[in-house]
Amino acid sequence: MRQFWLLILAVIFWVMAVSTADVRAQEKKGVPPNGSEEKLSLVEAIVCEDMKGSTPVNGAIVFSSDLEKIYCLTSFDPVPREMDIYHEWYRRDELKAKVRLTLKPPRWSTFSSMRIRRSDRGPWRVTITDQEGKVLRTVRFSITE
Repeated sequence: MRQFWLLILAVIFWVMAVSTADVRAQEKKGVPPNGSEEKLSLVEAIVCEDMKGSTPVNGAIVFSSDLEKIYCLTSFDPVPREMDIYHEWYRRDELKAKVRLTLKPPRWSTFSSMRIRRSDRGPWRVTITDQEGKVLRTVRFSITE
């Protein structure tokens, strides 16, 4: 009977050791112990006239062509691991720029900018995508006189 209980205890310790090793391996890879990876979450996307530090200034959907630049700010929380996202700037469905931006955990804000000219009047959009090309959000705006 004593050997039976020793065998049961040995099996329990073996299962605990294997489970602990698996959890440590997942933690090294940046995967939470429950096995489900936390997903990247975009919490803010705004087009604005200027940036003061990390704060957008005069966010809007219509901008004057008298401005030299416009900015797109994106904020993410959580950011599960270091990764790249893209700001794709389109004017009338024509890609004008694709900007790669790196995010770092646990949360991150970043921005890109676009120089504009008087001839850039019309509808614009910034499409925010992840590394695989999945669209996270699209922000639409216009450039007017």
